[in-house]
Amino acid sequence: MIFSGRTDKGKVRKTNQDDFAADTLSGGSVFAVVCDGMGGANGGNVASSTAVDIISESLKSGYNANLDENGIKVLILDSIKKANDAVYEKSRSDPALFGMGTTIVTVIAANDKAYIAHAGDSRAYLIDDDIKKLTRDHSIVQEMVENGKITQEEALVHPQKNIITRALGVEESLEIDYSVHEFKKGSTILICTDGLTNLVSDEDIKETVKREEPEDCIDKLVNMANSNGGSDNITVVVIRNV
Repeated sequence: MIFSGRTDKGKVRKTNQDDFAADTLSGGSVFAVVCDGMGGANGGNVASSTAVDIISESLKSGYNANLDENGIKVLILDSIKKANDAVYEKSRSDPALFGMGTTIVTVIAANDKAYIAHAGDSRAYLIDDDIKKLTRDHSIVQEMVENGKITQEEALVHPQKNIITRALGVEESLEIDYSVHEFKKGSTILICTDGLTNLVSDEDIKETVKREEPEDCIDKLVNMANSNGGSDNITVVVIRNV
């Protein structure tokens, strides 16, 4: 497997509150984690970097090629719980950080499968001949779409589109969505923050990923988001099963 990732401040925000990590694991597996922090000038940075550091270290130290599917699930969910505990404790111990949190998407790609856990509105996609969203946004507008109150098109420009209903570190416990997907040779997993998906269409993401090598497609996607306004921090990681 080959992978690449990049984070960019965008054209409007003064700081980058996104963070990410991606690396190899034993047996040729790969992990990636993407976070989009929130909570004031410093809180978002602290939440996202803390979560990425803890989850990365936990996955790297706990993973081995002999883990079965349940073992991988336990490892991912336990890693996110550790991060939630740490971010929540920091927010309680420092008034300047009170209420901070972060979205989270974590993936382990192993044995032609992708094991994905997430909370918030950062996303995971599977891209081959088509593009398929593997995560459900935990957001106000997503609930409104599902309840038939607004259309998917209206959700893209809704004034509450940035309000999420789940975030790591905000409460003592966190409900995490977890899923397993076939990840065949030639396919690509992409995980990203909403700084990409609010500004670049799924179709453009698909065509760029299909056309380019991982490192090149990352740069092109970030540049596309910036060309379309760069209104938020942008983070993208791709993993390709070769």
